[in-house]
Amino acid sequence: MRFPLALTAKIASHIIKHKARRTSKFAMVLQLEPLHTCNLTCTGCGRIREYSTSLKDMVPLEKCLDVAVECNAPMVSICGGEPLIYPKIEELIKGILEQGRVVYVCTNGMFMRKKMRDYMAAIYTPAVEPKIEKLLKEKLITEKEVEAIRKPKDAEAAKNKIVIRPSKWMYWNVHIDGLEYTHDLIVEREGVFKECVDAIKMAKILGYQVATNTTVYKETEIQEIEEMFKFFSWLEVDGHTISPGYDYDAAKKDMAKRLNKDPKEFFLTRDMTRKKFAKIQEWGKHFTIFGTPVYQEFLSGKRELTCTAWAIPTYNIRGWKGPCYLMTDGHYPTFNDMLEKVQWDKYGVVDGVARDPRCENCMVHCGYDPSGALGTNYKAGDNWKNFAYNFGTKPKPYLDGYKVNAFNGTSIGKGHLAEAKAAINSPRAAMNGAQSVFFRKEEPHTHDHEHGEAGGGCSTGADTTQRDDLLKKIAEAKKD
Repeated sequence: MRFPLALTAKIASHIIKHKARRTSKFAMVLQLEPLHTCNLTCTGCGRIREYSTSLKDMVPLEKCLDVAVECNAPMVSICGGEPLIYPKIEELIKGILEQGRVVYVCTNGMFMRKKMRDYMAAIYTPAVEPKIEKLLKEKLITEKEVEAIRKPKDAEAAKNKIVIRPSKWMYWNVHIDGLEYTHDLIVEREGVFKECVDAIKMAKILGYQVATNTTVYKETEIQEIEEMFKFFSWLEVDGHTISPGYDYDAAKKDMAKRLNKDPKEFFLTRDMTRKKFAKIQEWGKHFTIFGTPVYQEFLSGKRELTCTAWAIPTYNIRGWKGPCYLMTDGHYPTFNDMLEKVQWDKYGVVDGVARDPRCENCMVHCGYDPSGALGTNYKAGDNWKNFAYNFGTKPKPYLDGYKVNAFNGTSIGKGHLAEAKAAINSPRAAMNGAQSVFFRKEEPHTHDHEHGEAGGGCSTGADTTQRDDLLKKIAEAKKD
């Protein structure tokens, strides 16, 4: 099967139950944001901008668990911010799993290996040694870290610690927006892509389920996305989520002010999205892409769908966010309050006409993927398409994925700050034919590189001083 039977059955039974009851609106996936603090400042992310005055605030653990029960979605996507910064993340994951829900931990990957080492220390016996040897061989852990796993300072505390364990009901959902150069550029820090790859490798060795989560922007090269699928398929990830770039007001304002870049050059129009996703149905045959084939048809321009944002609601520090993940016209104290008070017929695109100008170019998964499952624009054969896709044979790993030029950035000295660093040392030389900071150029390289855990210190807004100072010097050098 393409997806685990238990997970597919859980989602299907949830939909059938509500259809039988003629429930007009119900939650399928809860996007739970226990905090908005993050250690990165991804260019297209609006969260740390929109909630910049409350980055230190957190939703209490008990409240997080209560809202999952309140909307009763069968799946919970724990996002943020960076959820692994949340002090009670282990307890939160454990609590939601105990409620019988599927959990996706949407992470930038920077703290994954630390959390998995905690798990290894909690379960350590001599039987774990073969996996330790494999991790050492792959340079995914160090000898010092192994000693901490085998003999923690407080052995009893390590054994009793609540940890994030492998489960058929849980996925690491790792943010990957392209290959090394592109991904590190978008997250605004070099070395993040390599850390994500190492974390994914470690997770698969330890038996976790892993997915990738990709956002496609205007400047994203689609051939690169296909290469990305090939590479991570070779690493045997369990699935991929992919969506057009969010046309997020807070992110657009930040981009213009901080990076002096026109947001129109970054975010997608509806026509651009269809061109970018023209091959998504073909990708769906070769790679395990999450989402319905009906949504894939919508992305490729073969049909229209209406938005069902209420099916993937967002809860954060201010309450239930309405009307959707991208737009904030209000926060509501309860899920039912949001369902009843949001005037849903004022949003979305119907028959090619945007009811709200902010909806004009939106085709994101959190608004339209559930539409394909719920049959909001049903066409004959849609149910069979969804059934065949979900219960069909899972694509095999792409065996030649190791040939992909994945490490095309900082690993070979071509990181996105290379131009800026050169500008400091030799401004004129650096500006002769220098690349734009948003232009990607691949270079041939070997795949031999040292693995090391990237730094990812937590802060309430993430420090971009190095990047901003260097880019400022580029601009100054260009004026000379």
